[in-house]
Amino acid sequence: MEEELLAPEEVLRRFRVNGTSVSRWAVERGYSPALVYAVLKRGRKCLRGQSHAIAVALKLKPGPDAPVP
Repeated sequence: MEEELLAPEEVLRRFRVNGTSVSRWAVERGYSPALVYAVLKRGRKCLRGQSHAIAVALKLKPGPDAPVP
């Protein structure tokens, strides 16, 4: 079963609908809020490290268990 990937705009909409701030989500998971915003604004390629982990957690990119096309 493939995981549904989201666009950054959809992630931000879900934060608004759920009444959660990006900063709070970031801090609760041990990420820098600035880095999370950079990932959401597509200011980072998210190839490895924390930016990649953030993109996977936000469902912007497939996780390591996703099937390779």
